[in-house]
Amino acid sequence: MSAPLYNRDILALAIATADYLPNPDARYRASKRAPLCGSAIILDLDTDESGRVARVGLHVEACALGQASAALLARHAPGHGLADLCRARDSIAGWFAGAEERPDWPGFDLLAPARDYPARHGAILLPFDAAIAALEARAAAA
Repeated sequence: MSAPLYNRDILALAIATADYLPNPDARYRASKRAPLCGSAIILDLDTDESGRVARVGLHVEACALGQASAALLARHAPGHGLADLCRARDSIAGWFAGAEERPDWPGFDLLAPARDYPARHGAILLPFDAAIAALEARAAAA
């Protein structure tokens, strides 16, 4: 492994979750927990008329890697729909499994050191799982 698991960039991203405050008025909310590590997230989400993410709010109780992943999700999800986030999540999981190249999600190169730590994968996937759950709730209500 060439990079430390917790580095300055990861920690800076982890603190960036404070830029995405919970939004009790959001139309959709999903709460998820990673069973292996106990990380938890409450994700508030608003969409535009076409179902694409317009705004994300977060409450994250996770390691710095889970928080960093949540910040990357919140930062780059606007403009993306359910299919986009499902593809991104599948790509990340495939990358963790060694079956795919690094995911095409901005900033994920910073999480490359976590690939060698399977116990952290659930925390990193958690924000994507929550966003997908919120968008699926929207689709079910439509």
